[in-house]
Amino acid sequence: MKLNEITTYLESLAPLNYQEDYDNSGLIVGYADQEIRQTLISLDCTEAIVDEAIANNCELIISHHPIVFKGLKKFNGKTYVERVIEKAIKNSIAIYAIHTNLDHVKTGVNQKIADKLGLQTCRILLPKNNLLKKLSTFVPIAHADEVRNALFAAGAGHIGNYSEVSFNSNGTGSFKANENATPFSGEIGARHQEQEVKIEVVYPQHLEKKL
Repeated sequence: MKLNEITTYLESLAPLNYQEDYDNSGLIVGYADQEIRQTLISLDCTEAIVDEAIANNCELIISHHPIVFKGLKKFNGKTYVERVIEKAIKNSIAIYAIHTNLDHVKTGVNQKIADKLGLQTCRILLPKNNLLKKLSTFVPIAHADEVRNALFAAGAGHIGNYSEVSFNSNGTGSFKANENATPFSGEIGARHQEQEVKIEVVYPQHLEKKL
């Protein structure tokens, strides 16, 4: 399995934009197309953990806490952080951290702790802001259902306990395509009017590339 397949799955569970500003979750060491056959999971990524990964032929370490929180200016082995990174690189071991983003998601670390404690009526004390974005697009009426279905399939239109949520308003769009355009409808150099629908949906920020 390729490393990017694993990281894509992890980030579908705990998107990177859920992490705190001080955090450094994500791929710290490694290449997206690296082949991964065995993985070691740990709380921290220490020298002993890297040694264990080497001994067990693991190509990937997934740790909760990032080994690197801020920029490293030197690699001379004076600190354990430098030694961990150096040893991982020398042995072609990727390091991935899934920290406060996993803490923030509803099914993450804190939910598991709450479940173990038998807590009920739980709520998020400090919700993350700016995780939703809005998309507005104008579509010929005949193609509106097709576009809406594609947006919903990509993950847009979820609000609370509702899915496939959108706001739609009809109107008349007009444009004149120049010689460099490839208009879906209308002719080059002629003003064209089209009956369109404006489709508006919200979507999680981490799905932006899919939309």
